[in-house]
Amino acid sequence: MAEMLQVQVCYATPLREVLRALSVAQGTTIAQAIAASGILHDIPGIDLAVQPVGLYGKKRPLDTVLRAHDRIEIYRALVADPKDSRRRRAEKKAA
Repeated sequence: MAEMLQVQVCYATPLREVLRALSVAQGTTIAQAIAASGILHDIPGIDLAVQPVGLYGKKRPLDTVLRAHDRIEIYRALVADPKDSRRRRAEKKAA
């Protein structure tokens, strides 16, 4: 029997956070764990073809094999470019 790993799948919107803890077999990929979590069914707006995913804040491809206690994060598109936002704040402060 394959060893089971404990992982989490996370997704956040401005209104709510979704955190799913699950057990997956050793050798499971990020894509397989996301599918097994049911999050794609519960939040139909998630599109893994467009949205990046990562582990602990670092982008990773969907075929990345998981390790015990990994936290899979599904990222949303940014509303504003952080560099532009910083530049506007600095200009406003200087004025």
